Amino acid sequence: MTTHKERIQACLENQILDRPPVALWRHFPVDDQDPRLLADATLNFQRTYDFDLVKVTPASSFCVKDWRVEDQWMGDTEGTRRYTKRIIQDPRDWENLPILETTVRHLAAQLDCLRFIRAELGPDTPLLQTIFSPLAQAKNLAGNDLLITHMRLYPEAVMKGLATIAETTRRFVEACLDTGIDGVFYAIQHAQASLLSLEEYQTFGLPYDEKVLGPAQELWCNLLHLHGHNVYFSLLDSLKFQIVNWHDRETFPSLTEAQNLFTGVVCGGMRQDTLVFGDQSEVHNEAADAVQQTDGKRFMLGTGCVVPVIASHGNILAARKSVE
Repeated sequence: MTTHKERIQACLENQILDRPPVALWRHFPVDDQDPRLLADATLNFQRTYDFDLVKVTPASSFCVKDWRVEDQWMGDTEGTRRYTKRIIQDPRDWENLPILETTVRHLAAQLDCLRFIRAELGPDTPLLQTIFSPLAQAKNLAGNDLLITHMRLYPEAVMKGLATIAETTRRFVEACLDTGIDGVFYAIQHAQASLLSLEEYQTFGLPYDEKVLGPAQELWCNLLHLHGHNVYFSLLDSLKFQIVNWHDRETFPSLTEAQNLFTGVVCGGMRQDTLVFGDQSEVHNEAADAVQQTDGKRFMLGTGCVVPVIASHGNILAARKSVE
């Protein structure tokens, strides 16, 4: 294998590899408010560590700011911003959400960011755009507690809002294809038992996921991120992805268990805390254990979520070199 793209394609086909692929990603707070700065920060991160794919990580608000929410950088170690203004208070607010075109300010800026990165990155490194599920976006519009309350008391209103979010996001995904991405990183946050039952997710989540992901089906490197604990891994039977990522060190299934449940590539093996609080030997040991769990097949080394912005350069570099 001479390129990152060839390595990941071979991994997807369960071929013998020179080494397992590895990819870490992080937020770039402050820089993520400007498409060119986010592109430059993302490219600099890639030039430093030479990962096998580049996952673009804008602030979660990029897809909802054009609905007039507001957020602020307050120093969270994951690099995330906190929401300071929501736009959903009354159940009827869901029904009044307008469908957004991809030419609106913040969606258009993210498309510009992808074009900047693709032009500099070249075709031999896969490029993935983060897409938040409609339910994840709805949480940011209303706050999670109010969203779930409205779902259970005013389901028809919420579903109308979710349909609007899904159509807006489907159009954005379609526009992303024209920038030359290789896949989407699809972030699902509500498919966990502590938030919704499986039946609730199948009602309020899955139909809208399927709509959003329609244009992405032609892409070869789609990655599903199941956020949280006690996740509904069985959703992989309905959502067709090549790669899946979740907090494998913290919740079912383990990497080994997941390989018996999923025919694609499993991505994980590293704890966020290890990259922050551990030393380089602990990073190497954790990576080695992940390779042993999977026999290095259909496996990509990564974390269960973003690399915290306070993780040391040495530990990130150790993770990258651990698969050599």
